[in-house]
Amino acid sequence: MSGIRFSPRTVWLILADVAIIYGGIILALYLRVGLSGSDYELNERNGWLKISVATLLCLLNLYFYDLYDYTVMGNRRELLLRLVQALGIAWALLAFVFYFVPPLFIGRGVSVISVPLVMILLLSWRSSIHLLTGHPEIGEKILIVGTGQSALDTAQAVWDRRDAGYRIVGFVNENGENLSGKITNHRVLGTTAELATIIVSEKIDRIVIAVRERRGTFPTETLLQMSLAGNVCIEECTSFFERVTGQVNIEMLRPSWLIFAGRGRDTRLKTLLREIVHRLLAFIGLVVSLPIALVTALLIRLESKGSIFYKQERVGKNGRTFNVIKFRSMRTDAEKDGKPVWATADDERTTRVGRIIRVIRVDEIPQFWNIIKGEMSFVGPRPERPHFVRQLAEEIPYYEHRHLTAPGLTGWAQIKYPYGASVEDARRKLQYDLFYVKNQGLALDLVIVFETVKTVLFGRGGR
Repeated sequence: MSGIRFSPRTVWLILADVAIIYGGIILALYLRVGLSGSDYELNERNGWLKISVATLLCLLNLYFYDLYDYTVMGNRRELLLRLVQALGIAWALLAFVFYFVPPLFIGRGVSVISVPLVMILLLSWRSSIHLLTGHPEIGEKILIVGTGQSALDTAQAVWDRRDAGYRIVGFVNENGENLSGKITNHRVLGTTAELATIIVSEKIDRIVIAVRERRGTFPTETLLQMSLAGNVCIEECTSFFERVTGQVNIEMLRPSWLIFAGRGRDTRLKTLLREIVHRLLAFIGLVVSLPIALVTALLIRLESKGSIFYKQERVGKNGRTFNVIKFRSMRTDAEKDGKPVWATADDERTTRVGRIIRVIRVDEIPQFWNIIKGEMSFVGPRPERPHFVRQLAEEIPYYEHRHLTAPGLTGWAQIKYPYGASVEDARRKLQYDLFYVKNQGLALDLVIVFETVKTVLFGRGGR
């Protein structure tokens, strides 16, 4: 998986949180009832299982409160606030569980002790991690070959994701001159001719190539020797940027990179399994959301005349068109002149009910039927209207490549980029769509589904 999903550091952070929460509750149990009483509770009254349930619920709340996101981890005040909220909600939910399932009840005294204890342990641990991940001497040392826009974008990506474990040492270019302040956090260490010396003196672990023109002064022989000797890792900036950010930078992209760095051939079994999972998720979603759908249909009918559902032509896999089904959220004359119009965040054409169901994503419920029919997948690039596809394909390179996979109800771009309605927004979202097309698989799909649940619960991204 890429660094933007579950990197090894994130996995270790989750495991450490599990150990702290689990151990904290056990410690609270020992403090409350002593050694002999704890042994009895753990071994004779299913204490291990009870603590496991409590730990799992706490962990889910940490996830839903974005406590595995570096932007939160890097802000101590926000970290404390969210930890208090996450653990408070977790213990409230546990009280609810204990009420309806008494055999899982750990004990009132244990709960009172474990809440502050776990909070102090987690806060101390997370603060320590913040100091370590932000330390300039900790992490894999990166040298960027090139000083153009691709090099600057790569450096910025590393700076934004300091938790990924990379540290930019500097740049090398053809003449060794600095770029008049364009590179603010790092310096140009020398020329490409001095590459071998710089790598040894700066103890470089990885070289990122961010040079498009590879003739003349490009250090091909030096890089070849280092690659064969295994002294340092060498990587294209396109691949490195993709792993760190979870998107494919269109400006860095070369067709040859897409060809050789593709995900490989999908077997029939993998494809069949993925389709079964997607349709099963859609069926479950349809059944669970049925009461909400019935109430929504009634409210739409009461507010305005016209159809409850809204069908619109969209472009699907391999450019085939189909009619997507949604609950009608706009007036019936929203496009009375027949010309397609970009939907906006605060669209004046929406009805009162429509504005609400768009924010909470209820208008998307009928698309479960599109998935069951096989016109869409549960996860994939969002399907766009043919008019806008033609327009965007002319203005954005590689735009048609997003149609190499089936469109989805949710997608990588939807959870990573806020709603937008412009060509530039489409360009940015395409970078996430291309990442998904290149890396799609059941594991990534499940990550996106969990992130979507979190997004819907917290009301982000509605339009």
